[in-house]
Amino acid sequence: MSKLQTASTQITEQVSSWPGVTAGPGRRGELAFKVGGREIGHLHGDQAAHFAFPKQVWRELREQGRIEPHPVFPGKEGMASRRIADADDVRDVIELMRLNSGRALDLARLTPTGASRHSDSS
Repeated sequence: MSKLQTASTQITEQVSSWPGVTAGPGRRGELAFKVGGREIGHLHGDQAAHFAFPKQVWRELREQGRIEPHPVFPGKEGMASRRIADADDVRDVIELMRLNSGRALDLARLTPTGASRHSDSS
């Protein structure tokens, strides 16, 4: 990845190259990444990424300092935000997307028709 690329470009190139992942506009102007109909996270430009995690995963990631509460849902465990300020943040946002991608693929395999159950993150 070139150092001249923006954070969002680096993240998009990496995450959208994974099997089953698509990238496109979200409902509120964000760039959303999905596996089937399940959002694995989204970007707000080059400054922030938002995710939804199971509560226990959210607690572990929060304890590790990898995420913050989502600014729109500050008291809701599960909804998360990650500031993007440097190359380490870009790498960790990619890893957080990878974590959710694996969960989304597992859920898609568990549904009778192979279609994932829909769950948006904000």
